[in-house]
Amino acid sequence: MPERGPVIKSAPAMTQARAGNFEFDYVIIGGGSSGCVAAGQLSADPQARVLLLELGDRAEQHPETLRADGYKDAFINDALMFERFSVPQPGCRGRPLFMGSGRGMGGSGSINAMVYLRGSAADFRAWDEPEWSWSAVEPAFAAIERTLDVRRRPPTEFTEAAITAAEHAGFHRQHDLNDGDFLGGLGYEWMNYRDDERRNAYVGFLKPHLDRPNLVVLTGAAVQRLVFDERRRLSGVEFIHEGARHTARVRREAVLCAGALESPKLLMLSGVGPRAQLVAHGVPTVLDLPGVGANFQDHPNVTLFHLARRDVDCFYPQVYGFHRANPASELPPDQADTCYVVYPARSSFREAFMRMLPALMVPPALYHRTRLPRLVRAGVSLAFKPGFVRSIVRRLYGLVVILGKPRSRGSVRLASARADDHPIVDPAYFADPEDMDTMIAGVERARRIADADPLKDYGNRELLPGRWTSSKAATAAFIRSMAMTTYHYAGTCAMGRGPDAVVDAQLRVRGVTGLRVADASIMPVVPVSALNAPSMMIGHRVADLLRQAAAP
Repeated sequence: MPERGPVIKSAPAMTQARAGNFEFDYVIIGGGSSGCVAAGQLSADPQARVLLLELGDRAEQHPETLRADGYKDAFINDALMFERFSVPQPGCRGRPLFMGSGRGMGGSGSINAMVYLRGSAADFRAWDEPEWSWSAVEPAFAAIERTLDVRRRPPTEFTEAAITAAEHAGFHRQHDLNDGDFLGGLGYEWMNYRDDERRNAYVGFLKPHLDRPNLVVLTGAAVQRLVFDERRRLSGVEFIHEGARHTARVRREAVLCAGALESPKLLMLSGVGPRAQLVAHGVPTVLDLPGVGANFQDHPNVTLFHLARRDVDCFYPQVYGFHRANPASELPPDQADTCYVVYPARSSFREAFMRMLPALMVPPALYHRTRLPRLVRAGVSLAFKPGFVRSIVRRLYGLVVILGKPRSRGSVRLASARADDHPIVDPAYFADPEDMDTMIAGVERARRIADADPLKDYGNRELLPGRWTSSKAATAAFIRSMAMTTYHYAGTCAMGRGPDAVVDAQLRVRGVTGLRVADASIMPVVPVSALNAPSMMIGHRVADLLRQAAAP
């Protein structure tokens, strides 16, 4: 097998595909966290021919995606990131915000910090679907964890000081953040790694099975549209691979696993979505489905940076907590509304600056057309070379405050009828005033953690936002100026029963046949936690649903 090239593996099925036999039982679109799990599970049936299409590269072309300590290097590799920007955000001083996401095998699960959090029972109860309650999804989570072999990193002096400080500030020490009830808890989060290996969806569920003769995995495959017949049945998936246009014929079903920004875009490019948008871009309407691209939710965050008196002795953001910052919210009493992350700057501060500073300094219109982002990134790299800068970073830590249950709802819309163009993304941060109230309360709670004696003893000089932001108005101004995405995009192909629902409880797209969506876009309400584990759970469950549908 050649070391380079867009085809992940060679097998009899691949030879047939190259000869023009592009007919499969299942076509999976997107090789991210959900897609890798779905393809791995479905191809376990030797009678089912499975095709996985991924736009990005083979994981092996970027070895940092396979190492546990490689996430910071993967985060600044442009080949592994879709570089998108939102429309200007009125709630963030009119700033367009960077809205990147992972590309290549494993998707965002190959470049994230390996956080493995299920969410809470209250999160899944909010989906209002018995088939997706905590008890219903727990077996899929357990199966994923057995394969990935998730674990927690060992305590350090600093992490123990942070947890004890949080206990002084109204948290309790949570021994298992995956038990379904973490309200008020803070502790060591689960991570999907083993020794120096990143155990993501690709490594755990797909890589061991690439030699299956019934599985074809194509990288560098740019899906253009889904093809429907006159009865609105999905008949094929059109894509470009190695410069040639192909249509993979689908015998049973196709599954969109492209993520909450790309899955609705592909539906709309294929004629399934709000009629007005389709007409505006000259896309023939297959089905007027207004909910496609609506209900967009994301977790904005801000970080309070502090300087310790000695080096912070951990290298990963391994301490997470969840609390109810806004008691006036209408959320159920057992639902956390904010997430808190203890962030050691030495884990990825330089790389975060190299990724985010160009996005802050270079206007979106120039970002992809000039060398300015590279020049800014090179300048950041130089700025971190002096020894005194590195010594400061070793003593720097942040308390990240994440809005976990936003009331604001944004949208994803078509920019054009071209599959190569990014969609128009509007997260609508702080469009609902309650979100700002919750974030202000979350910042105040984070400050109580920093002010507690254990972190005072370690060192807690607040550098950002600075003690002058003690008033609510000043704190709100800081949040509007510094808020950024946590890359937890969800909700744009929401599951439900109402007129705006895009998929049903079996993840079937309403109004058409032969098509399901299985990624974070189907979440009607975003969980308060990270989305990588829930996305893998969704991929695992869609494979079960498809097998059940195919059974005699």
